[in-house]
Amino acid sequence: MKGFKFAGVCAGIKKNRSLDLGLIYSEKPASAAALFTQNQVVAAPVILGRKTMERGMLQAILVNSGNANCFTGAQGIAHAEQCVELVAKTLHIDPEHVLVSSTGVIGAPLPIDKIEAKIPEAVKSLGSCTIVDFAGAILTTDTCTKMVSRKGQINASGDEKSFTIMGVAKGSGMIRPDMATMLSYIFTDADISSSLLKQALTHAASRSFNRITVDGDTSTNDTLVCMANGAGQAVIDNDESLGVFQAVLDEVCYELAKKIVKDGEGATKVAAITVKGALTQQDAFAAAEAIAHSPLVKTAIYGQDPNWGRITAAAGRSGATVDQNKMDLYFEDVLLVQNGQWQGKGAEEKAADIMKKGEISIVLDLNLGDGQDKFLFCDFSENYVKINADYRS
Repeated sequence: MKGFKFAGVCAGIKKNRSLDLGLIYSEKPASAAALFTQNQVVAAPVILGRKTMERGMLQAILVNSGNANCFTGAQGIAHAEQCVELVAKTLHIDPEHVLVSSTGVIGAPLPIDKIEAKIPEAVKSLGSCTIVDFAGAILTTDTCTKMVSRKGQINASGDEKSFTIMGVAKGSGMIRPDMATMLSYIFTDADISSSLLKQALTHAASRSFNRITVDGDTSTNDTLVCMANGAGQAVIDNDESLGVFQAVLDEVCYELAKKIVKDGEGATKVAAITVKGALTQQDAFAAAEAIAHSPLVKTAIYGQDPNWGRITAAAGRSGATVDQNKMDLYFEDVLLVQNGQWQGKGAEEKAADIMKKGEISIVLDLNLGDGQDKFLFCDFSENYVKINADYRS
């Protein structure tokens, strides 16, 4: 994308000697907005990043994988600050325009010497590396890189002005975001203020990253950042242009969030649960969230078992108002439960066939009101246990 450069190098942080240090650089200071984890246990980069983002401007982001720099005390803060200073010095930019992120094992000291030794190489690689290298450098237990790019057009005084929004994310486990996702970085060549960007990013996250779960754990390092360098033609400065920009940003965030769920640790299937007909939107959210988080539901998805009792029971304990005699449950177009009554073996066999797919859609209609919400989640397999049992060994 015009005005942005990327790098990914190996600093030796991860045991497998893969790429583990990524760098994003904007050729000029960019408007920026960010959302961070709501976990009360937070990593040093998040503590530092919250202060950095108060200024609403960024020019560079340094990301290391393999070490979360969390529960590392004052030393962790000092190490994060050292990274900021060295990036700024090497790029000849303002330290206040540098953000750092980390992801990986919690509690281990950041290997600052390895990172400092490789920052100059990362800066030098900005002209030769691509966004693919950066996307690879931020992975931990992920099995693939996650990238999405979309274009949009706005009408400005009769002229069509185009813009691009591109996003990169990492995340596979410890996914139950309460703001964003594990780590996600979004870039656009549109010209938009940091205040409007924060508004748009908050809305996009609420319909995407805040509606996914892999294992029900909110990370200590969750970070979602968007940079807008204004290098393109489009200026976002009114309701009409903001609406177009918002639609494209929403799509980018949703597709990134879906890629995270699809790559969930040990996952074999992606499921979407929509709860509609709830008394309130809050009830719909509560019921959908409870179903998506349920280990019993997730294991049933893995086993291709349309165990509808697990789904309706999760809704019942969610805190939402429900009436079990009014519930309808669909697996795609198959009505499995109507007015709280099982629709028979034939319907269950059709639902079981649907569950053989890699992606399935489930709808629970509470038939009580107009509230509706949706969550994306994945199944639980044996590999989830294996991956997490061996994570630090």
